[in-house]
Amino acid sequence: MTRVRYFAAAAEAAGTDAEDRSEGTLAELRAAVVVEHPALADILPRCAVMVDGVRSDADRSLEGVELIDVLPPFAGG
Repeated sequence: MTRVRYFAAAAEAAGTDAEDRSEGTLAELRAAVVVEHPALADILPRCAVMVDGVRSDADRSLEGVELIDVLPPFAGG
């Protein structure tokens, strides 16, 4: 299982600040969370996704990954 944490507007759209997921790839995870949390469809493409602390924009295996952070764009300095 991989722990997914949502922050700010992403947490609001998901209706939770964290959940455990079992998808095998980042692309599968993105698709699944949008199906389960439709409000994420508008914000997820603009979010930074951190996989075990490293930004990841491309699809990749989630085997052995413990933590994914979904960070929407933040305003201000």
